[in-house]
Amino acid sequence: MVSSPSSASIIDERPLISSGLVYRITSGIAVLAALTVAISVGGHWLGERISLGGHTTDTKPVSVTIGEDTLRLTPNTIRFPSERVNGTAERVDLYLTWPQMQGYSDADRLRFDDVSQSSSLIFLQLSQSTMSRDMSGRLEPIYSHIVDGAPYAGPYGLTAHRLRADAGYSNEILLTAPRAGQPDYVVRCLLPASPALATSGDCQRDVKVGKDLSVLYRFSSNQLGDWRTMDATVQSFVKARLADASSSTSTTGGGR
Repeated sequence: MVSSPSSASIIDERPLISSGLVYRITSGIAVLAALTVAISVGGHWLGERISLGGHTTDTKPVSVTIGEDTLRLTPNTIRFPSERVNGTAERVDLYLTWPQMQGYSDADRLRFDDVSQSSSLIFLQLSQSTMSRDMSGRLEPIYSHIVDGAPYAGPYGLTAHRLRADAGYSNEILLTAPRAGQPDYVVRCLLPASPALATSGDCQRDVKVGKDLSVLYRFSSNQLGDWRTMDATVQSFVKARLADASSSTSTTGGGR
């Protein structure tokens, strides 16, 4: 008669690693592998975002409507991520290299990230006009009444006018110049004691473009020597991106 194995023998003959444990271990390894991949991909994605610092190299145009004007702008020229969307907006802020008028790119990364090179940028703010006149149009009815003292020779052929501090323009200088067939050029600046102390936006001027668009642009006083070219270039840049201008270009078979 064959004796039945004891319960102890049965326990000893079981596999040291059960199929259930194998399944759990395999599942755990799979989860860890998935986490490793996720961390790697996520870390790469986050690293790219951190290195971009809010910038983008995306050049696929978005359509932005401000008041009565619609513009097609590339995201890499739009300063803030929240504004890089299609639709209606109260304003949109741009930043561009000067004089190339190009948005952010890998090649120009330092010009956008390095504070010491920021004077080579120009900043535009596009919004619906709230005043009937732009800065040149406000020279006689407004600015001429708040100048302090006699005008004097400014830089680059401009005439300088001190503005009264009690009018809210403390330390600001109004610079003007006559232009043939156009209203006088007018720009407000906080002129530094030396070029080394200039900021990326210590001069500002606004112009009207399109149907009802106000374009406020800010630039470094170190770029004042380009005032004639800059004013024309800014207006041409915005006009070329108006929807009407794009339609006209495509109709006539023009390039991008």
